[in-house]
Amino acid sequence: MNDPIKSHGGKRPGAGRKPCHGVKEPTTVIRVPASTAGTVKDFVSVFMQKRTLENLDPVSGFEYPVLDATRLELPLFGYKVPAGIPSPADDHVEKRLDPNNFLIDDNDNTFFVTIQGYSMIDVGLMPGDKAVVDRSKVASIGDIVLAVIDGEFTIKTLGKTRSGAPRLLPANSGGNYVPIEINEEMRFEIWGVVTGSFRRFR
Repeated sequence: MNDPIKSHGGKRPGAGRKPCHGVKEPTTVIRVPASTAGTVKDFVSVFMQKRTLENLDPVSGFEYPVLDATRLELPLFGYKVPAGIPSPADDHVEKRLDPNNFLIDDNDNTFFVTIQGYSMIDVGLMPGDKAVVDRSKVASIGDIVLAVIDGEFTIKTLGKTRSGAPRLLPANSGGNYVPIEINEEMRFEIWGVVTGSFRRFR
């Protein structure tokens, strides 16, 4: 006699252990006394927050442009010179460039921050560089932005997940930094769009 057909056997879509919120790696089940469950959850939450902060590379040194800065126009050469320094009177000077006008679109809404870490070196942002941040610009996917997460500022590339949630992407091919997934538990805000940067060599 054949066994009756079972209607509840086999693997069902969505069945099995659910992924732990915010964890992108295999998980395991542990049993703890009910009286300590809240403490364990708090510990895991703090641990995950600490790991997120390690990826932030917080910035420092917020500075505003000087008010009524003296106009400064320097020669802008239209070609690269293989050796020597051409005279400013050379025919190849195309125009004169004011660094303030080149770097700043909106003086009242622009400020500078100092890069601290190495999470954005693949886009040319090195420790000690000054990033130019414009608060008047609306951030779009792919922009480099100054964001604040749980009270900590960081500069990353703005992206989004498949569900449309924002995520912050590092630019370091060394693999030491991972994307930061923004969830509802985080206090998240975009403070401005990074429009440029500059540095001194000596």
